[in-house]
Amino acid sequence: MRAFWEGIQTLFVDYLFAPYDFFRHTEPSTWWGANFMNWCFLLICASAIYYWCKQLKLHKDNGEEAQDTTAHSFLK
Repeated sequence: MRAFWEGIQTLFVDYLFAPYDFFRHTEPSTWWGANFMNWCFLLICASAIYYWCKQLKLHKDNGEEAQDTTAHSFLK
């Protein structure tokens, strides 16, 4: 059973996380390069939030959103 867990460790540490080791080693020379993945995740999250807010505004402008206090049965 121990070999199974060590195999999973080898897979992740030696292979799947290798790009992160590269970014970690670039930190002394460039902060932006070391945080490249963070910036990618930030852009993905920002675009998802922008899309979500745009869809909320679209539904609100169409009048599809019930905003009265009786919209939910527990608020009566």
